[in-house]
Amino acid sequence: MLNKKEAQKRIELLKKEIEKYRYAYHVLDQSLIPDEVLDSLKKELYDLEQQYPDLITPDSPTQRVGGEPLKEFKKVKHEIPMISLNDAFSEEDMRDWYERITKLIAPEDIKKLQFYCEHKFDGLAISLIYEDGIFKVGSTRGDGYTGEDVTQNLKTIESIPLRLRLEETKNEYPQFKITKQIEVRGEVLLTKKEFNRINEEQKKLGLPIYANPRNVAAGSVRQLDPKVTASRKLEFFAYDLISDVGARTHEEKHRFLQALGFKTHNKDNKLVNDLEEVFKAHDELYKMRDSLPYEIDGMVVIINDNKLFEMLGTVGKAPRGAIAYKFPPRETTTIVEDIIVQVGRTGVLTPVAILKPVNIGGVTVSKATLHNKEEIKRLGLKIGDTVIVTRAGDVIPQIEKVLPNLRSGKEKEFKMPTKCPICNTPVIEDKGGIIVYCPNKNCPARFQEKIYHFVSKNAFDIKGVGPKIINRLLDEGLIQDASDLFDLKEGDIKALERYGEKSSQNIIKSINEHKEIPLNRFLYSLSILHLGEENATILANYLQEKYFKDKPLNIINLIEIGTNLKKEDLENIHSFGKVIIQSIIDWFKDRNNIKFLQKLAKKGIILLPVSPVQSNILKGLTFVFTGELESMSRDEAKAEVKKRGGKVLESVSSKTNFVVVGKNPGSKYEKAKELKVKIINEKEFLKMLK
Repeated sequence: MLNKKEAQKRIELLKKEIEKYRYAYHVLDQSLIPDEVLDSLKKELYDLEQQYPDLITPDSPTQRVGGEPLKEFKKVKHEIPMISLNDAFSEEDMRDWYERITKLIAPEDIKKLQFYCEHKFDGLAISLIYEDGIFKVGSTRGDGYTGEDVTQNLKTIESIPLRLRLEETKNEYPQFKITKQIEVRGEVLLTKKEFNRINEEQKKLGLPIYANPRNVAAGSVRQLDPKVTASRKLEFFAYDLISDVGARTHEEKHRFLQALGFKTHNKDNKLVNDLEEVFKAHDELYKMRDSLPYEIDGMVVIINDNKLFEMLGTVGKAPRGAIAYKFPPRETTTIVEDIIVQVGRTGVLTPVAILKPVNIGGVTVSKATLHNKEEIKRLGLKIGDTVIVTRAGDVIPQIEKVLPNLRSGKEKEFKMPTKCPICNTPVIEDKGGIIVYCPNKNCPARFQEKIYHFVSKNAFDIKGVGPKIINRLLDEGLIQDASDLFDLKEGDIKALERYGEKSSQNIIKSINEHKEIPLNRFLYSLSILHLGEENATILANYLQEKYFKDKPLNIINLIEIGTNLKKEDLENIHSFGKVIIQSIIDWFKDRNNIKFLQKLAKKGIILLPVSPVQSNILKGLTFVFTGELESMSRDEAKAEVKKRGGKVLESVSSKTNFVVVGKNPGSKYEKAKELKVKIINEKEFLKMLK
């Protein structure tokens, strides 16, 4: 926890940074960072101000709603300010909110407390004023007190009625009073389908594509030419009725709005009785988020009883009786507390950022790979920096950006070690000076990581044998290398603490069931430097075609072939460069590696042919996958491409033919857009397979 002096300095830095992004976003219609990242910065500022309330100042972003209105539009004063909502990011935040409001509510009212849960739209907040049922003025939120008159533009939106259904509403709800002036508030937004259509047009015209639907919606409403707004096919959803028509609950307001002729999306809204039901509704909405036709970033939770809601009043910029219960962010900010170095199975040293734990996409993240020293240099990263971290469809969290304006001056430079952090051997660099590795082939870290890799899904795929049990077996001296796994007996495992009879049987059974393996996966399991999954398949196909036509496919013959390989033999593989060729030859020249292969042969490991290519319909095409697929896993999708003669890559380049995008895509998606590589969805990919 920061002391008051440190907190004051951090607060000033946060205020400046937030205001910079808020001005660009609200006044200039420019999105410099994702909304989720801005939310994260605001939440940190809000929490610090709650710790030290006397540091709250009138110019703090937490004390006002938005930026200045654009000068090109006529100003509209809001008789009742368009205030915003405070955010909650966790169940703990929601319980804190509940505790705050129930302190102000009578005990008999707490028992009757109900909450109305609705979509937190990711669009542009709008006020609509009707006189005698006719639409008169439409305005943006602006700074909460003064907005921009965008009436003509809003009239082009079909879902905004130009005349209210007053007579029908009187008949349907005779208990409500129809006032001369009715003010409705809601959100203008763009559907995902329309957003994609607009971006396709941008591509055809050679113009930059838009970052998100919210930006397009905001920019469209603020167009000086209503024809441009009309071409965007915007939507409007009403969420509140400001005029007093006698509605007792927020739920009744929604019904009244729908009767007047507004879209409110009542079918997904829920009335619940306690926080546990709120949490359940939030989880359900989060699961259906991606299937909705438009973007939402959470759920609004509001006290259903209007009298209770009004009684609670407002604090600062937000009403006490409502809160925005946000979804786990896909991008957020945190602090790099340290940078450590891990040694991998090939000896490569990889820097890893140790993060202040943060929730991203529903998962608590405390580490992020930094790949190599050049990545640290590119980011300009220092220990102690505030950073933007992303975790989307790609499982491994990554640091996207450093926020240098938030530095306190205590940050430290990071330098790669000159000696291996595990065995103290002086490290060496590759010719490019990017990759640093430990040359000690007997380094304990390399040894351990190699066994992890050997049993991994795309190698031997021995389920139930992970790092935890491997470490235990090594500590107890039960194995010295991966080949020793095939000598283990149930009693060896059962003797270990916490491993009972059943778990011992399952582990041994899993090991014995994986003695047969295709040649490509076997080569991949050997941890040959630079030989990844794709190149292992290429090498396996080449060896099968050239050498194993006339001799049995087994490990002994593989040893004979490998030890006699020459550079010119592998130069026939067009996709192999000098580095990978030399790496393969060096591996088979190493006596320890040959001994390891001989041990595997004695343990009864059987090599199988590479799965044959079913067809050549994808021959010559390269694919990259990002995000979560629905009908199959990414590994299964890659296998389907290979069966049809295609090639799968792990990174996007200008030579990539297709990037297949699933739910929650990662940085590869942005790279594909930047390089204008063809992007296809899962449905289009499945069509290609047929």
